[in-house]
Amino acid sequence: MSKLIIAVSFCLFFISCSKNENVEVDHPVDPEPKETPFFNVDQDPLTDGRTWEKVDFLSDEFEDENLDSEKWASRVSTWVGRAPAIFKDEAISVANGDLRITNYLLEEEEIVNGNTYTHGGGLIRSIQTATVGMYFECRMKANKTFMSSTFWLINTRNEGAGCDRRITELDIQECVGEVTTNASWAQGFDKEMHSNTHSRNAECEETIEGSKGNHASTELVYNDYHIYAAWWKSPTEILFFLDGAYLETVTPVEKFDLPMCMRLVTETYDWNPVPQNGGMTGSEEERTTSYDWVRTWLPIDR
Repeated sequence: MSKLIIAVSFCLFFISCSKNENVEVDHPVDPEPKETPFFNVDQDPLTDGRTWEKVDFLSDEFEDENLDSEKWASRVSTWVGRAPAIFKDEAISVANGDLRITNYLLEEEEIVNGNTYTHGGGLIRSIQTATVGMYFECRMKANKTFMSSTFWLINTRNEGAGCDRRITELDIQECVGEVTTNASWAQGFDKEMHSNTHSRNAECEETIEGSKGNHASTELVYNDYHIYAAWWKSPTEILFFLDGAYLETVTPVEKFDLPMCMRLVTETYDWNPVPQNGGMTGSEEERTTSYDWVRTWLPIDR
């Protein structure tokens, strides 16, 4: 293992989205476990003689019968989910080499902190945090419901001090299987990779807040697995990749230099309302987001 400073962190949550230029790419066949990230020919961004080393504590093939409790935990004590979907351990399973989060209707509605919950979703978070320089990739097939399928990172604001008391969030992929809103900006959320960088909740006036990201077209997100990836190259450079193809480099509105934890989440968005039939009429497979693997890498000298 290369020289890493590992910070253990528990994370808060907030999510949103924005759009930039559209890019079309093809999706790959199922890649076997590899000793390097998945890139198409001539797409590997390392051109300086370094090579990739896997970061084991942020990587998982999900081949065991249960979730690895040394790497992952479900939910966070400060956030139970955005109504009307609450995070439930019952939604989470590991089967057939996949981490699975299956959305469902609650048998009875639940009231938590004054909010009414009618649906169950799931949240998985990494125990340890990621740092600048790491490359993150995930092979995921989205669920077919109005709820989300996501792969992202976020820091813990309360652990910072001074101007580091702020939120940085890196959304690598967030999508839905069914678009229920009429808003024109949301119509591609079932057939695109939506990525973003967010800076918010700043303590210092000089800290810039805002969002900057990109999106890229693919097939309907629930039809097949896709590889969603990002290289946190530096505090000012985030490179996004879809199915091994480079898409775009985004410069966040403020520096990204705080440790962040990884999140795998299905939830509801307030802009994509529950359909009249409840949105859970599909089969268990159609209601499930499947994560084939998550892999994290760090450039090292040869």
